[in-house]
Amino acid sequence: MTELRSFPQPLHAAVIGAAGGIGQALVEALCALPAVVSVTALARRSIAPVHAKVIPGTIDLLEEPSIAAAALACSRHPPRLVVIAAGLLHDGKGLQPEKSLRDLDPGRLARLIAVNTIGPALVLKHFAPLLPRTGKSVIAALSARVGSISDNRLGGWYGYRASKAALNQVLRTASIEVSRRWREAAVIGLHPGTVATDLSEPFQGNVPADKLFTPAYSAARLLDVMDGATAADSGKLLAWDGTEINP
Repeated sequence: MTELRSFPQPLHAAVIGAAGGIGQALVEALCALPAVVSVTALARRSIAPVHAKVIPGTIDLLEEPSIAAAALACSRHPPRLVVIAAGLLHDGKGLQPEKSLRDLDPGRLARLIAVNTIGPALVLKHFAPLLPRTGKSVIAALSARVGSISDNRLGGWYGYRASKAALNQVLRTASIEVSRRWREAAVIGLHPGTVATDLSEPFQGNVPADKLFTPAYSAARLLDVMDGATAADSGKLLAWDGTEINP
């Protein structure tokens, strides 16, 4: 398992979406690393600390004042590693991936874009200024292979695909701006694979057993990718195994 040795130490980290399956696993994995001295775990509802290193806090990606307040709280321990692990695919109710054009609904599309694109963009707005000016730092957001336009051969899932494609463009655009002030920083998208969480649960039936990852396995692989990422990777969408996914 990675030790995040590529980052200056001691290392402060922040995980946004810390109550989700991958978010929880990232918090636990980070806490287990000697290099990490604190992990700010942000979710819509404050989580119970799972480790002495955890600093719990709240954030609502649909409310910019909440994002700004969370960033202000993090400024006490400026993070070099920020992971946006929040996302929306379905809600188990009326919001489900579309199978065809007739399923499109403006309210559902707007909700997906609000959570998967606008929220992370506002996190970048408020958290990027916290990055230390020298030394390696990373802001990463969980994206998805289905957000790749060139890789889309199956169709469907209009809102989720579009919101993740838009997120990838936001990350790419932000990487250019961030590089002008933080030359050693990387802003990247991460594809975690298909992970056994509530987000993917309705769609796991056709996934081979060796391609359905546990949250702990995915988190460990994503930390490997972030440890290996450099400023030259900024703006890229990287899969859990480190390979680049074309936009």
